[in-house]
Amino acid sequence: MKNKIRLMILIGILLIVIVLPGGRGGVVLAQPQIPIPGLDLPAEITEEPGQLVGMLQLLLLLAVLSLAPAFVILMTSFTRIVVVLGFVRNALATQQIPPNQVLIGLALFLTFFVMSPVLTTVNQDALSPYLAEEIPFEEAIEEAGHPLREFMLNNTREKDLALFVEVARLASPAERREVPFRALVPAFVLSELKTAFQMGFILFVPFLIIDMVVASVLMSMGMFMLPPVIVSLPFKILLFVLVDGWHLVVQSLLESYR
Repeated sequence: MKNKIRLMILIGILLIVIVLPGGRGGVVLAQPQIPIPGLDLPAEITEEPGQLVGMLQLLLLLAVLSLAPAFVILMTSFTRIVVVLGFVRNALATQQIPPNQVLIGLALFLTFFVMSPVLTTVNQDALSPYLAEEIPFEEAIEEAGHPLREFMLNNTREKDLALFVEVARLASPAERREVPFRALVPAFVLSELKTAFQMGFILFVPFLIIDMVVASVLMSMGMFMLPPVIVSLPFKILLFVLVDGWHLVVQSLLESYR
């Protein structure tokens, strides 16, 4: 018995020596030291304006990258799609099935599919000419905004757009290209949320009927202690599978954009 205890203590000491860096014998082979390049951002007075311009461009690029998720969420079809998919999961009462990662991943791919014509136009009219040095940066930004503005205007209600134009005390735009983004983006988000909630209400109705029928049957049988949600869940899933629910939901989402 004592030999076994000594063997276990010896094994433990060896493990400690191997795992801990700087142990006896310098055994750090499991974690090799990899040189990490340093990043130095000097804040010194310079006589060359080009260095300052390069630093400002780097900071501007970092700022744009930090705002990229907001652009994807608010200026594309992502909002409507992810809200509708969330309504589907809540209507089925399946808790975390499908998980959030699956819903967000599906919403992202559907967003890229819906926005592909817009992205293609932006690439042809703005990005490619700018990279080929055919147009300046300011003109590229303006050209890239036209297809995005058209997409949002086609899916924005006039009532929502008029609200923000009136609150901002802006002149009524005579043409579509004159609509400013500061009024168009929030109006587009409001329209997306309303449309998503309308689709969510339609999705909830058949599952609500199943819950009411199951609850009535259980009450008539005297099973007051049995939660109706547990009994109705298999029937909800069965109905959703029989009607090919995911296909119908995705088809409705894709056809809802124009």
